[in-house]
Amino acid sequence: MEKVPMTAEGWQALDDELKRLKTVERPAVIAAIAEARSHGDLSENAEYHAAKERQGWIEGQIAEIEDKMARAQVIDVSKLSGTQVKFGATVSVVDEDTEEEARYQIVGEHEADVKKGKISIVSPLARAMIGKETGDVVEVNTPGGGKAYEILKVEWL
Repeated sequence: MEKVPMTAEGWQALDDELKRLKTVERPAVIAAIAEARSHGDLSENAEYHAAKERQGWIEGQIAEIEDKMARAQVIDVSKLSGTQVKFGATVSVVDEDTEEEARYQIVGEHEADVKKGKISIVSPLARAMIGKETGDVVEVNTPGGGKAYEILKVEWL
C-alpha cells in the first residue's frame, strides 16, 4: 500500500467530511429511500431511484475517504525546518517575466487548492521547487509555455 503524504490540516478535513457523510448524509438518504418506498411501485418511482443513486454516491465517497485516510502519512509541518523546499513548506516566489509574487504551501494531492495558496506535491511547480533553496530559479513547463520563478523565501508555518 503506497503511503500518501498529507498535512495534519488535510487529515482533519478528511475526517470532518467522513463524519458528515456518515452522520448526516447517510441517515438522510436512508430516510429518503424509506419515504420513496412508501409511495408504492418502485419500478416507476423516480424519487426512489434518485435516492438509491445518491446512496451509491455517498457510499463511494465514504469508501474513497477511508482509503485515503488508511494510506495517509500525516506530516506535522510545524516540526519541519530547513532551507530546502520539501513537502509542507510555504514558498514565496516571483514570476521572472511579470514580477508577480505568489506564495504556495506544498501539500498532498487531495488538499491542493490554488485559490487558497496550496499546491499539490505532484504539480509541475512543486516538483520543480523540491530540493531548491532561497535565491534559486526554477523552470516550469506550463500549458502557456515555459515559466521561470525565483524562490524568495522558504517558510515552515
